[in-house]
Amino acid sequence: MSHRGPLTAVITTVLGATLGGLLIWRVYRTKRKRLPSIQKVADPVEAPRPVEKEYQYGQLQNLVEKEFKAVECQTTQLPPPVQIPSSEQLLGVKPVMVSSEEEWQQLWPLMQKELSVLPVLGLDCEWVSVKGQASAVSLLQMASYSGLCVLVRLLPFRSGQQPFPLSLIEVLRDPHILKVGVGCYEDGKRLTRDYGLSLSCTVDLRYLALRQRQATVNNGLSLKSLAADLLNVSLDKSLELRCSDWEADQLTLEQMTYAARDAQVSIALFLRLLGLHSEAGPVSSSGSSYSELATRCQGLVDVPFRGRGDGDDRAADGERRRRTRKPPTYESPESGDQQVPDPRKNNKRKPLGVGYSARKSPLYDNCFLHAPDGQPLCTCDKKKARWYLDKGIGVLQSEDPFVVRLLFEPSGRPDSQQDYYLTAKENLCVVCGKADSYIRKNIVPHEYRRHFPTEMKDHNSHDILLLCTSCHAASNVHDGFLKQQLAEEFAAPQGCEEGVRLLEDSDRRRVRSAARALLTAKDGLPEQRREELQDLIKGFLNMNEKEELTNEALTQAAGLETRIFNEAYVPHGLKVVRAHAEQGLRGLMDLERRWRQHFLTTMRPHHLPPLWSVDHNHSKFLRKYGEDLPIKLN
Repeated sequence: MSHRGPLTAVITTVLGATLGGLLIWRVYRTKRKRLPSIQKVADPVEAPRPVEKEYQYGQLQNLVEKEFKAVECQTTQLPPPVQIPSSEQLLGVKPVMVSSEEEWQQLWPLMQKELSVLPVLGLDCEWVSVKGQASAVSLLQMASYSGLCVLVRLLPFRSGQQPFPLSLIEVLRDPHILKVGVGCYEDGKRLTRDYGLSLSCTVDLRYLALRQRQATVNNGLSLKSLAADLLNVSLDKSLELRCSDWEADQLTLEQMTYAARDAQVSIALFLRLLGLHSEAGPVSSSGSSYSELATRCQGLVDVPFRGRGDGDDRAADGERRRRTRKPPTYESPESGDQQVPDPRKNNKRKPLGVGYSARKSPLYDNCFLHAPDGQPLCTCDKKKARWYLDKGIGVLQSEDPFVVRLLFEPSGRPDSQQDYYLTAKENLCVVCGKADSYIRKNIVPHEYRRHFPTEMKDHNSHDILLLCTSCHAASNVHDGFLKQQLAEEFAAPQGCEEGVRLLEDSDRRRVRSAARALLTAKDGLPEQRREELQDLIKGFLNMNEKEELTNEALTQAAGLETRIFNEAYVPHGLKVVRAHAEQGLRGLMDLERRWRQHFLTTMRPHHLPPLWSVDHNHSKFLRKYGEDLPIKLN
């Protein structure tokens, strides 16, 4: 035993040192993994000290426990709760004006930080109306939970004068940031119509006020009434401010304050109606996520407001009538009315993207066709795949995925396995990712594509993508801007070259009016006037002056078609395509590329199918047909 004692002590010491080193190293690694955000701003962590042999097992255990407690203390500490400002504090924040992309980019980090705490924006718009005709939206107001309000002047961005900041486009259509206000859904339709901006995830505060039964609403559902009832705040809705010039080069301080308060009051009302205001106590930053807010607004997101017929919106109607009434002493442009039309007057309010019906079935079935030797050829829908089976010219290789092998040699094969038509595609909006409502979008509009040569029209599903109705409507607005540019560049007005397709013939119109006057007035016309009208009709009908006009001839003249076909008419699309075709195949490819790049630039899609490209098939066309391909336009 005397010989084993020292040996046992040495072995025990070595094992203890090894065990202690492993435990401390594990603590160190755990600390690094669990505190990535803390280590970015803290001092570098010191390397673990080497374990000395004098440490006993109990000392090592105490050291390890202390290290673990330190780590737990650092990692379990929750972020401090967010104190929501009071309505007075929120409305006291001065607005910031933005008129360019550079100014927006300077302000965006601060706005982004606000939205990371509470993903809600109070939103409102201002525009000018002259003689009842509304102009484009002049001002967009957005306010965050703290009262920070950004006033974006939109006219400098109109018609592509300067590009909209990408972050502004994204925040407006972000489906995880609520936009709240009175009539904000309708504001979104205006933004789409005027600028092609998509506004999604809107919540009308009037619905929230009606849902919150504990909220006392006595004066109606207008923004001014809700502010007075719920916030005890009086909004200045004077005629001078509402009807001021929102397109002026320099807005006054009163205009800026007026515009900002509408957006700030909107966010303050939202916080009050959901019980997130300062009197309700601090709000945890982790307890104000979009999912929680959306749950509390369930059924109200992106729903246009329709009155309940309970009389609560009478005050709003009265304010709206006052707002649209012309000043008694002078005529001035009126600012846009933030209130929607009276829902009790059976106004047919159509949703964004009206005229389009979403697909009832997926576009992409992602079935595959294979050559006889098993080489993948393309994807197709199940109906087409089954057609080959029904005709007996294909055999089923697999059910999932659905693969049909052809029994004949196809006319063409893909150049490589990295081909667009070999990739599976998702059934969702390629811009915003919405998967429950979408329709097809022709990236190169049909009015141009229809005139392309057959070689460039066959198998062009690459330029047919899926968009939700909202993004489709926004894309069409942007398309209108490019069409106008093409019209100016190639002297191809969108109506036609000279006048319109059908021209009004003034001579035929005078004859028709004369015949209708004779049939209607009969003996009531003076004799001299009667003879003038009859001579006019006889001359047109090549009748002898002594011949008498019969009722049959008068009836025929009264129904005369006054419009004649304009032989000089050239459709806008055909003229643009002709101009590009003069440069041969490359000219048409340039037009195709321009439309594809236009879609990428204006819509910023996030969910494009793999291998989608602005130069799709161009190298293949040149290799197959050559640059000197005779262009035969359709």
